[in-house]
Order: sequence, then structure tokens, then C-alpha cells
Amino acid sequence: MMVDATPLFPLMFSLILLYLSIANGVHCYGEKKAFSLQRLQWNIQPSGHSLSCLSGKSRRENGATVLEMKHRDYCSGKIVDWSKKLQKRLILDNFHVQSLQSRIGNMAFGAEDAMKARMPLTSGINLHTLNYIVTIELGGQNMTVIVDTGSDLTWVQCQPCKSCYNQKQSLFNPSASHSYQSVLCNTSACRSLQYGSWNSPLCGTKQPICNYVVNYGDGSYTRGELAREHLSLGKAPVKDFLFGCGRDNKGLFGGASGLMGLGRSTVSVISQSTALFGGVFSYCLPSTEAGASGSLVMGGDSSLFKNSTPFSYTKMVPNPQLSNFYFLNLTGISVGGVAVQAPSFAKGGVLIDSGTIITRLAPSVYKAVKAEFLKQFSGFPPAPGFSILDTCFNLSGYEEVDIPTLEFHFEGNAELNVDVTGIFYLVKTDASQVCLALASLSNEDEIGIVGNYQQKNQRIIYDTKQSKLGLAGETCSFR
Repeated sequence: MMVDATPLFPLMFSLILLYLSIANGVHCYGEKKAFSLQRLQWNIQPSGHSLSCLSGKSRRENGATVLEMKHRDYCSGKIVDWSKKLQKRLILDNFHVQSLQSRIGNMAFGAEDAMKARMPLTSGINLHTLNYIVTIELGGQNMTVIVDTGSDLTWVQCQPCKSCYNQKQSLFNPSASHSYQSVLCNTSACRSLQYGSWNSPLCGTKQPICNYVVNYGDGSYTRGELAREHLSLGKAPVKDFLFGCGRDNKGLFGGASGLMGLGRSTVSVISQSTALFGGVFSYCLPSTEAGASGSLVMGGDSSLFKNSTPFSYTKMVPNPQLSNFYFLNLTGISVGGVAVQAPSFAKGGVLIDSGTIITRLAPSVYKAVKAEFLKQFSGFPPAPGFSILDTCFNLSGYEEVDIPTLEFHFEGNAELNVDVTGIFYLVKTDASQVCLALASLSNEDEIGIVGNYQQKNQRIIYDTKQSKLGLAGETCSFR
């Protein structure tokens, strides 16, 4: 009797490949994604075309507004030393998270003590870490602003300015607008300021105008007056929009005109535009390659999305003391399809934030994820750790490597399948120092954070009315 040996050929071929990889000292099994180092190095070449980031593209479709979203690095002019830039970003991100954890810790002791704390409850501790920008129209004037889900008060630099940092566009000029109105003290709008900036409004007996101040942990700040103005998101009008007109501003804001708050308090853009968009918004954060763009969609029309995988939803976790933030229940993490085991998953709430770069995990969770990753991605030359990243490799001799997949699991069977560009962080542009783009928190009691580096090429829907968040894969594009 003749036996058909054809089915054995694929198996034999796979065994030969496995033997060859072991002989070379490289081991990578389980679910994998191809990571192109050659393409990544090409993507981060210096760009001098900063004005392209200020195009302010937008469109209105089916009752929703779509704003083009860009990575801020390509609006900062020509970057001479990319390695230094990438390394500095990690250092600033670490400072930002430490400040954020300090602020959250202060709030745990009561709202009154939190109001007195120096650092605001915002992920804008240093705006070099807030990477994504959009262009809005305020009082008929175009303003390019940094987008932050951890902030509430929107503010821009204003004329006349006592002290302002350099920005790409002209300062907002209240005198050129017929719709600009200063907000007076002893009004409900002025009183709402403390919930949107976590600083009490500045009002005195001789000061009729409601002034605000937001101090950041690195010494940066914005100070000015609270005002109302006509805001246009694309072609969607938001009348009497409450915002901060900054007259005294200092910090590394990367040439942006200011900041747009997408948090959950009454002064955020989301709350003030509820009548138009129903408290729903979504974004797709683009990669850092030159010319890449994503979108911020105000409204929940799913026909505008270009997701390549179905949406999965998880509920937002209520937290009365931290009600401005978006919390989720993280139930597990898989590396290469293997579920890691860690007791801290049972503790629940993690923060999803567009302002933090690198995802932070509880020490026990990070240790388990790191161990499984090294088990599946072994034999590659090691490299020293840098700043917050301690799992690094020298991949300068490779054009492409297969790396284990990374998935975050949330309550309700929702999944964030991390894009291949969000798994490794390039510390040096020659790939001699490439690190796993995850970091450990200092202790188990700190709040975990899902950073924007792991959110790239995902459509993420925030439905504040139904208190749920949707996740789906999408190759980001404004078109």
C-alpha cells in the first residue's frame, strides 16, 4: 500500500526552519508580527516641512465632524538629532507619569486637598509628551492645539500677551472677534473652572474678570482670563464656548497654539458640544512617519470609520474622586497568544490616556509580561536599558524581525491588539538600542496607564453618555 507523504513536507520544512533558527541562537515562537527596522529607520528621517501640519483639514459628514490629526513631531521644524529627541521624550514621559501619579494620590485624600495641590489633574505635565494635534477655528481664527483626553479646560495663547512662548501661528486676537466675551467673577461659568483645571478661579474685590491659572509639575504654566467665543469644529458651530485666553504662558508646548481638553468635566469640549455630537468622539492616532495622518471624529456615526476588525466594547469604570478621567478594567494581557498570569489584574482600573506615551503596568504585571516576551523573543543581542525601558535589544544587524503579538484584554471581552509599531520603541535610530515599549510603575498601588504608543492605528470610541469605550484596528488616515 502506498502512503501519500505530501502532508509531511510542510511539517519537515517547518522543522528545518526551526532547527536553523535554534542553530543561530534565535528563538521566536507563538503568534508573531513582522517588524521592519529598515522601514522604521526611514520613517524618522528629519523633516523640514513643518507647515504641512498646519493645514487644518476637516470635513462634515452625516452629522459628525472629522478633523485631521497629526503627530506633533512633524510640526516642530527640522529635527537634527533624532536619537536625542527619542531619548528625551522618554525622560519627559517618565516625569509626566510621576506627576500624574502624585496628583491622583493627592485626590485619594479628598477633593479639598487636591484643589490645593500644585499639579493639575491633567496629562499635560509637559507638552513634549502630548504628541497629537488638530486645527480648530476660534473666533474665525485658526488655532492648532494639542489633543488631550486627560485635560478639560481648552486654552490658547492670546494678544496682548504678557509673556508667551513661540508658536507657529499668530496668537489669538480677541479684538479681531465680535463674538469674544470675558467671563465675570461670581458666575456659574467661573465657578466651574475649579473642576476643569483643578485650580480655583482668581477673583478679587477689584478684579471683575474671572482669571485662571494652570501650573504644571515641571514649572510650565498657563495664566489668563476665562472667556466665551464662537468655536468651529470643522463646519460644526459651538456657540459661547468656554475657554482660557492665555496671557502669560511658559513651557515646552512645541509651537502649538494651546491645548484642547477632551476630558469629562463640564468645561471640556466633549461636554460643551453634547448637543451636537451626543457626548461621543473617537480618534485614530497615526504613526510618527512623515506625512502620516489620523482623525479625530466628533460624533458616533460608524459609517465614517475604516476599521479593519470588528469593534469590541468595554464599560468605563466610574471613579467619583477621579471623574474627569477615563478608567477601564484591564483583565489580562497576552504575549504571542499566551495569557500571562499576574494577581494585579484583579485590581481593575487602568487609565487610558492620549497624553502618556508608554504604557505603565503594575510591577507584578510588567514582570510577567517581560518574562513571557523574553521567553518568546530570545537569542537576539541584548542592549542596555534606557530611562523607563529595561528590556532592550541590539537589532542593528537585522532588516526585519518577527516579534510576539501583544494584546490587552478588558472587561466584556474587549481587546486592544497592539499594532506592530507600538510594541518596540527605537531609542537609537540605527536600531542598536530597541526596547519593549512597556514600563513598570514604582509600586502596586499606582494606577496603570494605557499610553498613546500602544493606541496607534486603532479606532477608539469614547461614548460618555453610555459610559463605554470601543476598540478596533484601523490603518489611520484622514481620507
